[in-house]
Amino acid sequence: MNQFEYKRNELLAQKVIKGLKSRNMEGCYAASKEDALRLALELIPEGSSVTMGGGESVHAIGLSQALKDGPYNFIDRDAYEDKRAAMLAAYDADFFLASVNAMTEDGQLVNIDGNSNRVSAIAQGPKKVLFIVGMNKVCDDLDGAMKRARNVAAPINAQRFGLDTPCCKTGSCMDCKSSDTICCQFLITRYSRHAGRIQVILVNDSLGF
Repeated sequence: MNQFEYKRNELLAQKVIKGLKSRNMEGCYAASKEDALRLALELIPEGSSVTMGGGESVHAIGLSQALKDGPYNFIDRDAYEDKRAAMLAAYDADFFLASVNAMTEDGQLVNIDGNSNRVSAIAQGPKKVLFIVGMNKVCDDLDGAMKRARNVAAPINAQRFGLDTPCCKTGSCMDCKSSDTICCQFLITRYSRHAGRIQVILVNDSLGF
């Protein structure tokens, strides 16, 4: 990223933060992955119960490892033999960590899910939801965000999981009904009924897919 892209992202992040505020959500800006990790740990009190969805961006800033190593009750679903039990534990957690598949400049969040544990926890359950979002995921408007989620994030994730979907072969959404589809549930978060429940750290970096 050159200095001009970096400055553009910095300015755009302020617009996104204003959009989030208008939707009863909170946003903050991190100039780097290291700053994002510091901000996240400032937002999560010691002793909190914390869990997450897939969240490559959460891993990328080192947050998941910091929570495993620190004074937190980190519910690591990869360590559970019973994955359903781990997913259900998320609904009563203090914090649910995630990223977005895309978001808009005016603060709307777009997420697509296969098992739907991630989008359901975002919508309701955990006391707080903390998103780690690279500026590469910010789109002009809702139409652009939906296109990004379906034609960028979904094919890459389907390939990452080794699934047999049309998008793995074509690189773009075919609106399939494959048994392997990860596009089962679409969640657009346009407003939070509960002030401060949803928090977003915007990172001036390219994170996730």
